This record gives sequence, structure tokens and C-alpha cells, in this order.
Amino acid sequence: MKLIKELYETEILETPAEQTQEPLRCFVRKASRAILYNDQGQIALLFVSKDHYHKLPGGGIEGNEDATQALRREVLEEVGATIIGIEELGLTIEYRDQQNMLQISYSFTAKVDGALRLPDYTDEEIESGFTLKWVTPSEALHLLKSDQPAIYAGKFIRSRDLSILEAHVWGMSRNRKAGVAR
Repeated sequence: MKLIKELYETEILETPAEQTQEPLRCFVRKASRAILYNDQGQIALLFVSKDHYHKLPGGGIEGNEDATQALRREVLEEVGATIIGIEELGLTIEYRDQQNMLQISYSFTAKVDGALRLPDYTDEEIESGFTLKWVTPSEALHLLKSDQPAIYAGKFIRSRDLSILEAHVWGMSRNRKAGVAR
């Protein structure tokens, strides 16, 4: 899978924490994310109202899951959709110094298969004010560019998901210019 972007605190925060010379000791978290299309060509975005940002559906890889299995589970939980047509897009790496975390996100595109069910949000997601939206890719880009996350993790999530979406839209544009059918 190709690397889309590496995200560092110095790029995300206006005033990053002081850099130390100590070796990085961190928790590694792996996750799967989707640019998920419906039949109208819209993509799913989750609005996190408590912290003022949007995010792509997806989340942590659990137990013995592979990235695709985690993607299917997360999309079912957060969007209420089963998915088809899963294609690799790329990965992002986040160095979240303040959380002592290295996050690796595997990104995919996929399509909704059949009718949607109600999302099954966790208590934390409900408390954060998760709301599902369906928007065009250009609307999604505008929303993510306009977001002003109120929390540290949200700043990374916004930058990560914007990078993923930009890489996808840029790739679609390049394919259209080259005459590649999708």
C-alpha cells in the first residue's frame, strides 16, 4: 500500500511541544478508514459535533482482524452499511507525541451494498455527537478544509482524513484525464 502522508506535531499544531532527544516510546495503533460511496455518488462523513470536525468512517483494527475485516466492521458500526468493491487507496502515519502514539491508518474506497441500517455508535461516539452525513467529494473537501477541531486528536484526524480524501480526488482526476475508466 502506498504512503499518502506522514503527519507530525510540528505540521499540525501552531505551538508544538518542545522536542526531546529521547527515543520515541509509544503505543502503536492500526486502523482502517473508508471513502465510502453510496449510489448517488456521495461519500459518508461523520460529524463530531462536540469537537467541531468531520471524519471518514473507520477505526481500530482489533484482535486478529486484518485491515479489510476491520474496515467492514467499522463501516457497519459507524454507517450501518455493508460494503463491496473495496480497493486500497494508501496509508497515513501519525506521530502523536502528546499521546505517545504512532497511528497507522490503512485507507480504502468502497461502495454501499444494499440498504443502510442504523449506525451502532459506542457511548463515547454518542457523547462526542457523531452524526452521519452524505456529501459529494467536493463538499467533503470543503468541510474538512473548513473544520477547526477543538482537541489535539481532532487536529490529526482532520489533517489525516483531508490528506486521504485529497489523494483520492487527485487520483480520480488524474485517471479521468488519462481516460482510465473507474
